[in-house]
Amino acid sequence: MILIAIILGCLIGVLIGINAPVIPYTYSTFLAIAVVAALDSVFGGITSVLKKNFDLTIFISGFFCNSILSIALTYLGQKLNLDIYLAALVVFVGRMFTNLTIMRRYYIEKWTLKIQEKKKNKIQSEK
Repeated sequence: MILIAIILGCLIGVLIGINAPVIPYTYSTFLAIAVVAALDSVFGGITSVLKKNFDLTIFISGFFCNSILSIALTYLGQKLNLDIYLAALVVFVGRMFTNLTIMRRYYIEKWTLKIQEKKKNKIQSEK
């Protein structure tokens, strides 16, 4: 079932990609920084779900506020002829790596505990 969903999602993505309009070069920086800000919010949401303190209101507000702020910084930087968006990019990517580290550690600990539990059950069943 999951394989069918993945294949269907890939096909829909390809069809949208082929038929989507091309983003003009002048707006590509805005789109890139907004996507990075949105990904940072998604990774933060996944991390908060793993920590069991997820709040939908905080997630939605962070998603849109981060994207809007990063686009505003990019716009201001273009008007000042400075690459201010790089500061936002560094912060968002740094937070994404931090959240990815938290997720990785969570799943490694979960996997390790599962292996230890299987070994423990195997030893108990042999006795």
